[in-house]
Amino acid sequence: MANTADVSSRDADFTATMAALSSSFGDPTRRAIYLSLRATPLQTVAALAEEFSLHPNVVRHHLDRLVSAGHIVAEAPEKTAGAGRPAKRYRCKGDTATINFGSQRDVLLVRLLERSLEMLGPNQAEAMATEVGIAYGEELATSMGSQESGRSVRTAMVAIAEVLTAHGFAAHAEVGDASTSVISTSCPFGQAAAHHPVLCAVDRGMVQGLLVGMGAEIGTTHVELTSRARGDASCRTSA
Repeated sequence: MANTADVSSRDADFTATMAALSSSFGDPTRRAIYLSLRATPLQTVAALAEEFSLHPNVVRHHLDRLVSAGHIVAEAPEKTAGAGRPAKRYRCKGDTATINFGSQRDVLLVRLLERSLEMLGPNQAEAMATEVGIAYGEELATSMGSQESGRSVRTAMVAIAEVLTAHGFAAHAEVGDASTSVISTSCPFGQAAAHHPVLCAVDRGMVQGLLVGMGAEIGTTHVELTSRARGDASCRTSA
Protein backbone atom coordinates (compact mmCIF):
# COMPACT_ATOMS: atom_id res chain seq x y z
CA MET A 1 0.00 0.00 0.00
CA ALA A 2 1.38 3.40 -0.97
CA ASN A 3 2.64 5.67 1.77
CA THR A 4 0.30 8.64 2.35
CA ALA A 5 3.19 11.11 2.21
CA ASP A 6 4.34 9.62 -1.11
CA VAL A 7 0.84 9.92 -2.56
CA SER A 8 0.56 13.54 -1.39
CA SER A 9 3.94 14.31 -2.94
CA ARG A 10 2.90 12.75 -6.25
CA ASP A 11 -0.36 14.70 -6.17
CA ALA A 12 1.56 17.92 -5.58
CA ASP A 13 3.92 17.05 -8.43
CA PHE A 14 0.95 16.39 -10.71
CA THR A 15 -0.67 19.71 -9.73
CA ALA A 16 2.54 21.61 -10.42
CA THR A 17 2.95 19.82 -13.75
CA MET A 18 -0.57 20.71 -14.83
CA ALA A 19 -0.08 24.33 -13.74
CA ALA A 20 3.14 24.51 -15.75
CA LEU A 21 1.45 22.96 -18.78
CA SER A 22 -1.47 25.39 -18.51
CA SER A 23 0.86 28.36 -18.16
CA SER A 24 2.94 27.34 -21.17
CA PHE A 25 0.41 25.80 -23.55
CA GLY A 26 -3.07 26.58 -22.20
CA ASP A 27 -3.21 29.72 -24.32
CA PRO A 28 -4.16 28.82 -27.93
CA THR A 29 -2.03 31.56 -29.51
CA ARG A 30 1.08 30.54 -27.58
CA ARG A 31 0.43 26.91 -28.47
CA ALA A 32 0.08 27.86 -32.15
CA ILE A 33 3.36 29.81 -32.04
CA TYR A 34 5.10 26.81 -30.49
CA LEU A 35 3.72 24.47 -33.13
CA SER A 36 4.75 26.91 -35.86
CA LEU A 37 8.31 26.87 -34.54
CA ARG A 38 8.29 23.08 -34.49
CA ALA A 39 7.22 23.03 -38.13
CA THR A 40 9.51 25.88 -39.21
CA PRO A 41 12.45 26.46 -36.85
CA LEU A 42 14.50 29.66 -36.60
CA GLN A 43 11.71 32.17 -37.16
CA THR A 44 11.95 35.81 -36.09
CA VAL A 45 9.51 37.88 -34.06
CA ALA A 46 8.59 39.79 -37.21
CA ALA A 47 7.81 36.60 -39.13
CA LEU A 48 5.61 35.21 -36.35
CA ALA A 49 3.85 38.56 -35.90
CA GLU A 50 2.98 38.58 -39.60
CA GLU A 51 1.86 34.94 -39.57
CA PHE A 52 -0.53 35.41 -36.63
CA SER A 53 -1.49 39.06 -37.26
CA LEU A 54 -0.24 40.11 -33.82
CA HIS A 55 1.71 43.09 -32.55
CA PRO A 56 5.43 42.17 -32.23
CA ASN A 57 5.34 42.99 -28.50
CA VAL A 58 2.60 40.41 -27.99
CA VAL A 59 4.64 37.81 -29.87
CA ARG A 60 7.68 38.66 -27.73
CA HIS A 61 5.69 38.02 -24.54
CA HIS A 62 4.61 34.60 -25.83
CA LEU A 63 8.18 33.76 -26.81
CA ASP A 64 9.55 34.97 -23.48
CA ARG A 65 7.13 32.67 -21.62
CA LEU A 66 8.16 29.71 -23.77
CA VAL A 67 11.86 30.51 -23.35
CA SER A 68 11.59 30.89 -19.56
CA ALA A 69 9.73 27.56 -19.35
CA GLY A 70 12.53 25.89 -21.32
CA HIS A 71 10.43 24.91 -24.35
CA ILE A 72 12.18 27.07 -26.95
CA VAL A 73 15.55 28.79 -27.29
CA ALA A 74 16.65 32.00 -28.99
CA GLU A 75 19.56 31.62 -31.38
CA ALA A 76 22.12 34.44 -31.25
CA PRO A 77 21.80 36.42 -34.48
CA GLU A 78 24.59 36.08 -36.99
CA LYS A 79 26.72 39.16 -37.55
CA THR A 80 26.18 40.85 -40.87
CA ALA A 81 27.97 43.56 -42.75
CA GLY A 82 24.78 45.56 -43.21
CA ALA A 83 23.41 48.31 -40.99
CA GLY A 84 21.15 47.56 -38.04
CA ARG A 85 21.03 44.75 -35.53
CA PRO A 86 20.04 41.33 -36.90
CA ALA A 87 16.97 39.73 -35.34
CA LYS A 88 17.04 36.75 -33.01
CA ARG A 89 15.65 33.50 -34.36
CA TYR A 90 13.72 31.02 -32.24
CA ARG A 91 13.51 27.24 -32.33
CA CYS A 92 12.05 24.49 -30.17
CA LYS A 93 14.30 22.90 -27.57
CA GLY A 94 14.71 19.17 -27.97
CA ASP A 95 11.84 16.79 -28.59
CA THR A 96 8.41 17.12 -27.01
CA ALA A 97 8.63 13.63 -25.60
CA THR A 98 11.66 14.59 -23.50
CA ILE A 99 10.38 17.92 -22.17
CA ASN A 100 10.11 17.98 -18.37
CA PHE A 101 7.01 20.04 -17.67
CA GLY A 102 7.16 19.81 -13.88
CA SER A 103 9.92 20.23 -11.31
CA GLN A 104 10.41 20.19 -7.57
CA ARG A 105 11.01 23.94 -7.79
CA ASP A 106 7.46 24.41 -9.12
CA VAL A 107 6.06 22.36 -6.26
CA LEU A 108 8.03 24.35 -3.70
CA LEU A 109 6.98 27.71 -5.12
CA VAL A 110 3.30 26.75 -5.20
CA ARG A 111 3.45 25.52 -1.61
CA LEU A 112 5.29 28.67 -0.49
CA LEU A 113 2.70 30.87 -2.20
CA GLU A 114 -0.24 29.01 -0.71
CA ARG A 115 1.23 29.02 2.80
CA SER A 116 2.02 32.75 2.55
CA LEU A 117 -1.59 33.51 1.60
CA GLU A 118 -2.87 31.43 4.50
CA MET A 119 -0.62 33.25 6.99
CA LEU A 120 -1.61 36.69 5.71
CA GLY A 121 -5.34 36.10 5.99
CA PRO A 122 -7.95 36.97 3.33
CA ASN A 123 -7.92 40.78 3.67
CA GLN A 124 -4.16 41.28 3.66
CA ALA A 125 -3.68 38.61 1.01
CA GLU A 126 -6.16 40.32 -1.34
CA ALA A 127 -4.57 43.72 -0.72
CA MET A 128 -1.15 42.27 -1.49
CA ALA A 129 -2.39 40.52 -4.64
CA THR A 130 -3.98 43.74 -5.91
CA GLU A 131 -0.86 45.77 -5.13
CA VAL A 132 1.40 43.29 -6.93
CA GLY A 133 -0.95 43.24 -9.93
CA ILE A 134 -1.06 47.06 -10.18
CA ALA A 135 2.72 47.41 -9.96
CA TYR A 136 3.28 44.65 -12.51
CA GLY A 137 0.68 46.11 -14.88
CA GLU A 138 2.30 49.56 -14.76
CA GLU A 139 5.77 48.08 -15.31
CA LEU A 140 4.49 45.98 -18.18
CA ALA A 141 2.89 48.98 -19.90
CA THR A 142 6.11 50.98 -19.48
CA SER A 143 8.26 48.18 -20.92
CA MET A 144 5.95 48.00 -23.94
CA GLY A 145 6.09 51.75 -24.51
CA SER A 146 2.31 51.90 -24.27
CA GLN A 147 1.92 55.37 -22.75
CA GLU A 148 -0.54 57.40 -24.84
CA SER A 149 -2.04 60.35 -23.01
CA GLY A 150 -5.81 60.56 -23.39
CA ARG A 151 -6.35 57.00 -24.61
CA SER A 152 -9.93 55.89 -24.00
CA VAL A 153 -10.68 53.14 -21.50
CA ARG A 154 -12.37 51.13 -24.25
CA THR A 155 -9.30 51.25 -26.52
CA ALA A 156 -6.99 50.42 -23.62
CA MET A 157 -9.11 47.46 -22.51
CA VAL A 158 -9.00 45.94 -26.00
CA ALA A 159 -5.19 46.23 -25.96
CA ILE A 160 -5.08 44.83 -22.41
CA ALA A 161 -6.89 41.68 -23.56
CA GLU A 162 -3.99 41.00 -25.94
CA VAL A 163 -1.43 41.64 -23.20
CA LEU A 164 -3.16 39.27 -20.77
CA THR A 165 -3.41 36.63 -23.49
CA ALA A 166 0.36 36.86 -23.88
CA HIS A 167 0.61 36.13 -20.14
CA GLY A 168 -1.45 32.95 -20.22
CA PHE A 169 -4.96 34.27 -19.54
CA ALA A 170 -6.40 33.48 -23.02
CA ALA A 171 -8.35 36.73 -22.84
CA HIS A 172 -10.61 38.65 -25.19
CA ALA A 173 -12.39 42.00 -24.96
CA GLU A 174 -16.14 42.47 -24.89
CA VAL A 175 -17.32 46.03 -25.58
CA GLY A 176 -20.63 47.06 -23.99
CA ASP A 177 -22.62 50.28 -23.87
CA ALA A 178 -21.62 51.20 -20.31
CA SER A 179 -18.31 49.39 -19.91
CA THR A 180 -15.70 47.22 -21.59
CA SER A 181 -14.77 43.84 -20.16
CA VAL A 182 -11.78 41.56 -20.50
CA ILE A 183 -12.85 37.91 -20.21
CA SER A 184 -10.20 35.30 -19.42
CA THR A 185 -10.75 31.65 -20.30
CA SER A 186 -7.48 30.31 -18.89
CA CYS A 187 -5.71 31.06 -15.60
CA PRO A 188 -1.90 30.86 -15.34
CA PHE A 189 -2.21 30.29 -11.59
CA GLY A 190 -3.84 26.90 -12.19
CA GLN A 191 -5.06 25.04 -9.12
CA ALA A 192 -3.49 27.61 -6.79
CA ALA A 193 -6.25 30.06 -7.75
CA ALA A 194 -8.94 27.42 -7.27
CA HIS A 195 -7.68 26.80 -3.73
CA HIS A 196 -7.02 30.49 -3.03
CA PRO A 197 -9.45 32.70 -5.01
CA VAL A 198 -7.78 35.76 -3.49
CA LEU A 199 -5.21 35.38 -6.29
CA CYS A 200 -7.86 36.64 -8.70
CA ALA A 201 -7.17 40.10 -7.28
CA VAL A 202 -3.92 40.02 -9.26
CA ASP A 203 -6.02 40.10 -12.46
CA ARG A 204 -7.90 43.20 -11.33
CA GLY A 205 -4.67 44.85 -10.23
CA MET A 206 -2.96 44.13 -13.55
CA VAL A 207 -5.86 45.71 -15.45
CA GLN A 208 -5.76 48.77 -13.18
CA GLY A 209 -1.99 49.09 -13.59
CA LEU A 210 -2.15 48.62 -17.36
CA LEU A 211 -4.90 51.24 -17.68
CA VAL A 212 -2.74 53.75 -15.85
CA GLY A 213 0.43 52.72 -17.67
CA MET A 214 -1.29 52.99 -21.05
CA GLY A 215 -2.38 56.53 -20.30
CA ALA A 216 -6.10 55.82 -20.17
CA GLU A 217 -8.19 58.57 -18.61
CA ILE A 218 -9.86 56.38 -16.00
CA GLY A 219 -10.61 59.15 -13.51
CA THR A 220 -12.88 57.54 -10.92
CA THR A 221 -13.65 54.53 -13.11
CA HIS A 222 -14.11 51.46 -10.94
CA VAL A 223 -12.56 48.21 -12.07
CA GLU A 224 -14.85 45.30 -11.17
CA LEU A 225 -13.91 41.63 -11.07
CA THR A 226 -15.79 38.34 -11.23
CA SER A 227 -14.10 34.93 -11.28
CA ARG A 228 -15.02 31.27 -11.56
CA ALA A 229 -12.79 30.52 -8.57
CA ARG A 230 -15.12 32.71 -6.50
CA GLY A 231 -18.24 31.03 -7.84
CA ASP A 232 -19.07 33.46 -10.65
CA ALA A 233 -20.05 32.43 -14.17
CA SER A 234 -16.88 33.81 -15.78
CA CYS A 235 -13.51 35.43 -15.11
CA ARG A 236 -14.29 39.00 -16.14
CA THR A 237 -12.64 42.33 -15.38
CA SER A 238 -14.74 45.37 -16.36
CA ALA A 239 -14.00 49.10 -16.49
